[in-house]
Amino acid sequence: MTAAKSLTVAFQMDPIDAVDINADSSFRLAEEAQARGHALFYYTPDQLSYREGQVFARGQDLTVRREVGNHFAVGEMRDQNLAEVDVIWLRQDPPFDMGYITTTHILDRVHPETLVVNDPFWVRNYPEKLLVLDFPDLTPPTAIARDLDTLKAFRDRHGDVILKPLYGNGGAGVFKLAHADSNLASLHELFVGINREPLIIQKFLPDVSAGDKRIILVEGEPVGAINRVPAKGETRSNMHVGGRPEPVGLTDRDREICDRIGPLLREKGQIFVGIDVIGDYLTEINVTSPTGIQELERFDGTNIAAKIWEAIEARRA
Repeated sequence: MTAAKSLTVAFQMDPIDAVDINADSSFRLAEEAQARGHALFYYTPDQLSYREGQVFARGQDLTVRREVGNHFAVGEMRDQNLAEVDVIWLRQDPPFDMGYITTTHILDRVHPETLVVNDPFWVRNYPEKLLVLDFPDLTPPTAIARDLDTLKAFRDRHGDVILKPLYGNGGAGVFKLAHADSNLASLHELFVGINREPLIIQKFLPDVSAGDKRIILVEGEPVGAINRVPAKGETRSNMHVGGRPEPVGLTDRDREICDRIGPLLREKGQIFVGIDVIGDYLTEINVTSPTGIQELERFDGTNIAAKIWEAIEARRA
């Protein structure tokens, strides 16, 4: 399908040579954009700069193709004034650190005249594990603290818990601690030795053994879901650590959750979002670099990337 108006689209993302073309959502978004007649430009976050009132990226014109080992071609390295492109995709993976945050501040300088997806101001203010705090009745019991006594008291109150870094991703650094587990103090010591950030601790949800549902929302509306089942012996269901994707439908509770959070996401320019639901509980709202498009497309045959581009094209129009 070709869009009514050809757009110039810049992808701010991790190195494209390393992506898995059968799983990576950024690749799928680029592929669909190209099919719709849009022109692609690619750069890595370290090549973004602010110079005397203007925002530039040093990168390359890009074409993509679905050939393993030969999935892209680029032009000569050049400077691109980002005020002169139509759309910028903010697609580098977390960690959500000061480097990541700084790119959102720089991209604020061109948005919304250049449409940045997702809106960088609200990406910065709505990181994955914090936006859910606006919906305490939808989430499992949760605490955010750096103080060990607070973490211990939470576990004493709720029994088995999940402990994880507040700004982590991909299942890295996620621990299940049984009520009698003696490692909480050691893990706290490890984490506080790495950074100055608090930790997030949540009541463990046994329903995770049946899977962690990733629901994809476009402009605040659910367009489908996949279930990610933990590997044997694992608590974590992330596909980065061996979780197995399988098809799944939306329950009434899933739709209730989406109805509650969808209007806020739409209002704040969060066009492409992936939320995580375990059992009846919302655990994360992923706005930084959501994944799951290709798995969902394979399971239900819906062109999710096209739905995302239709939303972007409507905003540009």
